[in-house]
Amino acid sequence: MAVKKTDSGWLVDAQPAGRGGKRFRKTLKTKAEALAWEAWLKTQINQDEKWMPERRDLRKLSGLVELWFTHHGSGLRAGQDMHRRLQAMVEAMGDPVADRFTVDMFATYRTKRLDAGLTANNMNREHAYLRAMFNELIRLGHWTKDNPLANLRQFKIQQSELSYLTLEQITALLNALSASRNPHVRLISRICLATGARWSEAEELRETQVRNGMIEYARTKSGKTRAVPIDEALEDDIRAHAKEHGQMGRIFGYSISAFREGVERAGLVLPDGQMTHVLRHTFASHFMMNGGNILTLQRILGHANVTMTMRYAHMSPDHLQEAKNLNPLARLTLG
Repeated sequence: MAVKKTDSGWLVDAQPAGRGGKRFRKTLKTKAEALAWEAWLKTQINQDEKWMPERRDLRKLSGLVELWFTHHGSGLRAGQDMHRRLQAMVEAMGDPVADRFTVDMFATYRTKRLDAGLTANNMNREHAYLRAMFNELIRLGHWTKDNPLANLRQFKIQQSELSYLTLEQITALLNALSASRNPHVRLISRICLATGARWSEAEELRETQVRNGMIEYARTKSGKTRAVPIDEALEDDIRAHAKEHGQMGRIFGYSISAFREGVERAGLVLPDGQMTHVLRHTFASHFMMNGGNILTLQRILGHANVTMTMRYAHMSPDHLQEAKNLNPLARLTLG
């Protein structure tokens, strides 16, 4: 703080909260008035928090990533993968000081990644990971400021058509997989087709998950357990396979490469990103085409809400059939 004589009077030039705090300048007629006002300013810092300068958080963004992983991410099924992705993002953004990380920084990074050829869907995933990290640190009390990505909207993704296999294609695929040297791939595929399981859920099955005509999927994407009935023949095949090939409780070995080779031998052309997932889409599509109930399908697939399952509703033989009879042209013809 400083009080000095000027041509117009006595100038008070003060920062009562210290460096970084709000600065006040005021000219008074007499030195006594200037000193009194300066003293009053000093008292305000002890009475009103708004006079205090904002405390800097000098941690690096990478430090927040490690804090998140230690207190939360390490307990998630996909925590290791998310941790690795967060580390890569932070490094690509130059690892800024945490309280100087802004939405503009991420938006700039996102634009560069899109220009480099990454898809909007991938960028939405990275955005979701970083936003979720800040949200969790806020819940844990390790981050007291706002989430810098809270108001950044994700890209709107045009929903791609879900590909599924016809009965002829299923036969061709299973025949191609029978020729594989991998002993697991054909049975894993049959399980996916019979239960709508994700490839990883079927591939990682343990003997304890198959019993009483049911497969119980425990380590699922949603984290919720679900059980799906199977016929006796499939259960017998699984048990026989576990007896011959099972190791340490696991029934199957890793087989995705063998599946990819089988798809090529069968002459199937699948959309990008729907390699093994086509089996799940095939189960759901045929379930609806054969008259299945959409709510039952939701429970089988383990979707958190029916909105995701509704993608298959149009496969139902009764879906929107009223359009044929209730449209105005049809009524005009009947008239």
